[in-house]
Amino acid sequence: MSTVLLQLNNVRHAYGEQVVIHDLSLALQKGTIGCLLGPSGCGKTTALRCIAGFEPVSAGEILLNGVCVSSADFFVPPEQRRIGMVFQDYALFPHLDVSANIGFGLHRLTRAECASRVDELLQVVQLTNVSKKYPHELSGGQQQRVALARALAPKPELLLLDEPFSNLDVSLRERLSMEVREILKDQGITAILVTHDQAEAFAIADEIGVMHQGEIQQWDTAFNLYHRPVNRFVANFVGQGVFLPGRIINARQVEIELGILTGEIPQPCDSGCKVDVLVRPDDIVHDDASPLQATVIHKAFRGAEILYTLCLADGAKVLSLVPSHHNHVIGEKIGIKLEADHIVAFHQSTQ
Repeated sequence: MSTVLLQLNNVRHAYGEQVVIHDLSLALQKGTIGCLLGPSGCGKTTALRCIAGFEPVSAGEILLNGVCVSSADFFVPPEQRRIGMVFQDYALFPHLDVSANIGFGLHRLTRAECASRVDELLQVVQLTNVSKKYPHELSGGQQQRVALARALAPKPELLLLDEPFSNLDVSLRERLSMEVREILKDQGITAILVTHDQAEAFAIADEIGVMHQGEIQQWDTAFNLYHRPVNRFVANFVGQGVFLPGRIINARQVEIELGILTGEIPQPCDSGCKVDVLVRPDDIVHDDASPLQATVIHKAFRGAEILYTLCLADGAKVLSLVPSHHNHVIGEKIGIKLEADHIVAFHQSTQ
């Protein structure tokens, strides 16, 4: 049976008159990797710092294993929370080698116990061969793994990761994010990641909270955030896509220029109601035999696929992901058809 390790109930934090997070609530089960995802300035790092104990809360409460560690009138210091943290810049000690960095927080163990734990983690993060090197002698990816091992060394109940891959190049970021997820899952670690990069969030997290202006707009799986966003902000922030005007035909159908979509209408709407329908690049399929034509106005080569920007007959623009062996030129007309399994629609009056 799952147990809630971390719970935030209506947490509020402000710098003077400026409210950074308000009414922030979430629950994270043991062994789960969560993520706070959002643009710069949305309050995600402040939320992480409140959980760690680096910032107080002005309202609400934070509980670890059902025990309050932060509220408006109660505060448990960071060192007593059994929380590990991996910082954005790794914060490694330049004068200590890899082994000494990893073992830095293990002063309560005997020398033999400390050496054993460091050796164990060197194997976990696959850095045994560089144990005596110093941070400046390591690659960015190696430094990141040292920081992770150091945070895991005291066996924290919760691990916090603040934009841990932002200093790495894209290809390394993708590979390391998968490695980190595997390490955390193998170790049974409960963790929260903060990032503005949705690919990173999707690669690591089991559950993701999309933040905007200090609030979580939706806490859900990556699949649901992409296919079942609860509002326009989440729909626009997660993935790519465009809104096309549509008209509700009945309880399960909506008509747009590209055709009729059938499925669950997310918001109650009477027949004839005007809506904006989200169309993703994977909803538009290239089909030479289709009578529906669109003009290529832009293309972005992505290796296995090309992301085309297409202009429809009425001037509306849509995106389409097409296998890259279909290499069309700007200005060419191509056949397309609509293949969407989910309807994402909002009333046109909704902002």
